[in-house]
Amino acid sequence: MSKDFLKAAESMKKELIDIRRDFHMHPELGYEEKRTSGKVKEFLKSLGIEYKETAGTGVCGIIRGKGNRTIGIRADMDALPLQDKKNSSYSSQVKGKMHACGHDAHTTILLGVAKILNGIKDELRGNVKLFFEPAEETTGGAKVMIKEGVLKNPDVDRIIGLHVEENIEVGNIGLKFGVVNAASNPFTIKIKGIGAHGARPNMGIDPVVITSHVILALQEIISRELPPTDPAVITVGSIHGGTAQNIIPDEVVISGIIRTMKTEHRAYVKKRLVEVTKGIVSSMRGQCEIDIEESYPCLYNEDNIAQDVLEAAQQVIGNEHVKILQNPSMGVESFAYFSMEKPSAFYYLGCRNEAKNIVHPAHGNLFDIDEGCLPIGVAIQCNAAYNFLK
Repeated sequence: MSKDFLKAAESMKKELIDIRRDFHMHPELGYEEKRTSGKVKEFLKSLGIEYKETAGTGVCGIIRGKGNRTIGIRADMDALPLQDKKNSSYSSQVKGKMHACGHDAHTTILLGVAKILNGIKDELRGNVKLFFEPAEETTGGAKVMIKEGVLKNPDVDRIIGLHVEENIEVGNIGLKFGVVNAASNPFTIKIKGIGAHGARPNMGIDPVVITSHVILALQEIISRELPPTDPAVITVGSIHGGTAQNIIPDEVVISGIIRTMKTEHRAYVKKRLVEVTKGIVSSMRGQCEIDIEESYPCLYNEDNIAQDVLEAAQQVIGNEHVKILQNPSMGVESFAYFSMEKPSAFYYLGCRNEAKNIVHPAHGNLFDIDEGCLPIGVAIQCNAAYNFLK
């Protein structure tokens, strides 16, 4: 059946390209995806696929087969606040907004999946839920969709998703077992001292010096308190304080982000960041306020779901084109919210083509994909769903 899926997907390649280029020319940021979700709903309606709106601009479609099993397939829809500098006929027509992460391709692929699987729904011994997620790049529409019940009625048994990858040649996929993406926790620390003349530091409490000690000590949480075999990062990306060279300010604000690969490390690093910061600040006579945000969790691939995806992909593109990835990504991915709720698998779809100079990194203003990846993504998603439901 897998060859039939690839043949079916290839037969609609022009349609897929046209859809993707339309999305690419009209990018929308998180929770602004009104045009995009409107196109999605229009496409589903034309096929007679029922759907409901969710998470503001999100869409949840359902293809009802003849059985009780249900698989969810997810695509994200939002773009990035970035100027498109590609010289192509389908470059962004919206100033300062661009599909620089491939979400236009993900949405297109899921629409292709919807069309093919809806055409054979009488053969499906179960249901397919189609999750079109808004705001993946910001707060993550997935958690809102989950809260609004997209995993219920009927209950979803497993979820799969994909992401285009510019470091994998078109025609191949990359699959990682176990942890795939890091969890993230942005933080802000306000360190308060007492302002003074720069020539008389003894008359004040210098928050700049205190901040310097805090920044260095935070790095030691990673290098000396976590196993060196387990990746984690604390990055301080912003420091603000002071107005002149000869004035000791009364406060400094730093902000940064924690990235961890294990749930237990996430909890530990957050706890230690607070303990270390408060300890140093109080020992140096200052005061502090600490705010740690809860952002995306770790993305875990469940072994049996990942194995099923691996086999489905091998049936479509051959064993030699399925690459097992060894290292996780320190980047975050809101599919993690789904993977925390249901057995899931997430993989990377190659979109690189050096011959066409399609080599530029995601989140960059020259990013593009080899559109030959679109039917491959459609076929693998279809095959994985079909295998599960047969």
